[in-house]
Amino acid sequence: MRAAEPAAVLAGTPVDTRMGVQVLAEHGLEGRAFPLAEDPWQQTAFQLSAPAEKTAAVRSVLLRAREQGCRRAFVYCNSLSAAVDFAPLEAETGMRIVTPLQVYRALAPRHRRLGLIAANAQGLAGIERTLYGANPSLELLGACLLPVVVDIESGVPPAEVVERHRLGALAEWFRACGVEALVLGCTHFPYFQGALAERTSLPLIDPAEEMVRLLTAPT
Repeated sequence: MRAAEPAAVLAGTPVDTRMGVQVLAEHGLEGRAFPLAEDPWQQTAFQLSAPAEKTAAVRSVLLRAREQGCRRAFVYCNSLSAAVDFAPLEAETGMRIVTPLQVYRALAPRHRRLGLIAANAQGLAGIERTLYGANPSLELLGACLLPVVVDIESGVPPAEVVERHRLGALAEWFRACGVEALVLGCTHFPYFQGALAERTSLPLIDPAEEMVRLLTAPT
């Protein structure tokens, strides 16, 4: 991907879409924001809508992005990645589409037991299917944290998010259960990654860096 070539950033809300644009900017890449919903509640409702409706909405966004010169798409949303099958859309639009699920497929065989936190059960289930599909013997423990997403959207400081939702205690529960690492299965969650890392010895897995590598890899 050439530095001057923009990438469409698809995500659930304007907040995590901006986060995805920022991730690309940190690597010297231009991202153009295409949120699918106005807030976390609307995003959850979108995920529960009919498959054809979700696919049509995403197809419309991708075609609009392509008209604006985007030839690659950075899906910076775990739950959106789990709610829509992007492979047919990639073939249909001719765009390279990168999602967190691609990173998880490569990650799963390297672990025996993982912890997973996601925004909602829809996202958690999609990540679970991906992880188990790549490693059927994997042991997975998970939790859904939509109120955390709402606080992040509201601008609550990272340390306060961690404290208010007892995320340090949750991470320690995962550690006591023997997980090898904790997957940040929502693209909002790197927001508090530094604050949480101060309260747990568990490795925290953020798929963003590997997603950027996949996006920029030669075709």
